[in-house]
Amino acid sequence: MTARARLYLITPPRIDDAKAFAALLAQCLDAGDVAAVQIRLKDFSEDHLGEVVKAVLPVAHAMGVAVLLNDRPDLAARFGCDGVHIGQSDGTLKDARRIMGPDAMIGVTCHDSRHLAMEAAEGGADYVAFGAFFPTQTKDATTQAELEVLSIWQESMTTPCVAIGGITVDNCTEVIEAGADFIAVSAGVWTHPDGAPAAVAAFFAKTKAAHAATKV
Repeated sequence: MTARARLYLITPPRIDDAKAFAALLAQCLDAGDVAAVQIRLKDFSEDHLGEVVKAVLPVAHAMGVAVLLNDRPDLAARFGCDGVHIGQSDGTLKDARRIMGPDAMIGVTCHDSRHLAMEAAEGGADYVAFGAFFPTQTKDATTQAELEVLSIWQESMTTPCVAIGGITVDNCTEVIEAGADFIAVSAGVWTHPDGAPAAVAAFFAKTKAAHAATKV
């Protein structure tokens, strides 16, 4: 690991009040370093997604944080998001790039497969996501990734990698030390007993500590 891993924040699965969430997000972004926010809301109308994006974008951009939408490059482009995250069943990377344009950030879910990740990297993905590394209640994880996939990726590829799946303040050091460039967290922040801002601060402290340890 040559650089400090950064937090990649994924929204809770339900946001009823976009403005209230944006206010909470602002507190989180003030609490520690966050590289990106992914809006991941299933089974909500396009109008509601648009309201959430509209509330989140100015808050994130004021802190230099990118905003990505999950699954839908068409809506990400329409709403003015900085990028999109696609799964293996969400259309092709080529189509997402065509829709989003050359400057958009596009990430691809690769589960536990270095082969899928290499295909994505060669196809121009801005990052690849491996997981799940730990049990998670946020989504139904179909694969269990081993930590070595991160280490091997760092040794052989330059495209950044994201670790996702069940990551908490208590276990994040494992994926950081294994070589994750970004740690994607949802429940580990939003359900933290001390509150989401405190969780972000705790993750930030862990990333700094892990990076400091590698330089000793």
